[in-house]
Amino acid sequence: MNSFSSSKHPQPGTQIDAVLDPVIPALNELVAKTPGTLSLAQGMVNWPPPIAVKLAMNNALLNQESSLNRYGPARGDPDLLELIKQKLMMQNGLDLAESMVMVTAGSNMAFHAIAQVLCDPGDEVILPLPYYFNHFMAIQLAGGVPVPVNAGLIPNPGLIEAAITKRTRAIVTISPNNPSGIVFPQTLLAAINRICAQHGLLHISDEAYEDFVFGDVPHWSPGSLPGAGNHTVSLYSFSKAYGMAGWRLGYMSVPIVWSKALEKVQDTVLICPPRFCQRAAIAALLDGSDWVRQNVSQLMSRYQLLLKRFAASNDRPWRFLHEPNGAFYCLLEVDCGCNGDTLMRQLVRDYRVATIGGCSFGFKNESCVLRISVGMLEGAELIDAFNRLEAGMLNAVQQGDRTT
Repeated sequence: MNSFSSSKHPQPGTQIDAVLDPVIPALNELVAKTPGTLSLAQGMVNWPPPIAVKLAMNNALLNQESSLNRYGPARGDPDLLELIKQKLMMQNGLDLAESMVMVTAGSNMAFHAIAQVLCDPGDEVILPLPYYFNHFMAIQLAGGVPVPVNAGLIPNPGLIEAAITKRTRAIVTISPNNPSGIVFPQTLLAAINRICAQHGLLHISDEAYEDFVFGDVPHWSPGSLPGAGNHTVSLYSFSKAYGMAGWRLGYMSVPIVWSKALEKVQDTVLICPPRFCQRAAIAALLDGSDWVRQNVSQLMSRYQLLLKRFAASNDRPWRFLHEPNGAFYCLLEVDCGCNGDTLMRQLVRDYRVATIGGCSFGFKNESCVLRISVGMLEGAELIDAFNRLEAGMLNAVQQGDRTT
């Protein structure tokens, strides 16, 4: 008999039970059980990184650069940091006089690090609805309290300000927005940034989709306002426009006074950003913005097909909550008798098409909202996925009509 056998086994702490369950792993598990599923779900593009990235990686391997095998600076290698600074000043208009730059394992990790140093237990972070679920989870993991505020898909700054309490530490904005696909106007972002300055709050501006703009509203960085550097965090990613989701590399601009605290988190979690991946990021940035614009322009035809296919009409029981003009997402509201997460599962099981249910973004259970992504599919596959989505939504509506 094993002397170590026992009827009791170690269990995770109960604090983790309060953290939102991640939707992507659960959805991926369902998709894996349903071969042939087409994905209108996960936020990725279908193009690879620039050729320059592959060449840089090949050169690094062939030259057996020993420095890549050793730990590097916690904030990132100096040559990459310098390129990022130049990009932030020239493209985003940040002056960086009161800011420092840090490279992270994706912009998700950047947000996680900020949450860790921002939140004491019970501190509040305002998330305009709909929120991005990983932001919600990161705040919970840090011991903070996410405060969803229903201020409209294009948030009303007055309603955001009204939600501030003595425990509020930050306000989060995402533009271009995940999940709605809306690019927020400069006036709105500037207003929220001023509210943060007036109340002594941090403005966390998630700009991971900055290159994905398809309408008349341009992307704008609130950290470019005079004096904004001392209370604004700006988050960016190589995952999206550069097709480097699996490389896990992003970066942020943060107030200088946060440097020491953030380096504690970086050293504990990552020690330093992966140095091989940093070489890839250098090559991507040096390849220039023309390459990005050329690839992002491919999405215009997909967006037009999406808008044409699911536009509101009298005989179609769904509608865009707001016409998208950025990122590669939209939100569809469906007139059926189930919530978005239930319909999400039905669409995979019965129609082999994946979306993400709106419950993960803060929509109430009684509403049926789906987030649609056009990042991964194109051509005949995209049309096929739209056909499956339409058939599945119509069936859900018909089933709902029978039960009412």
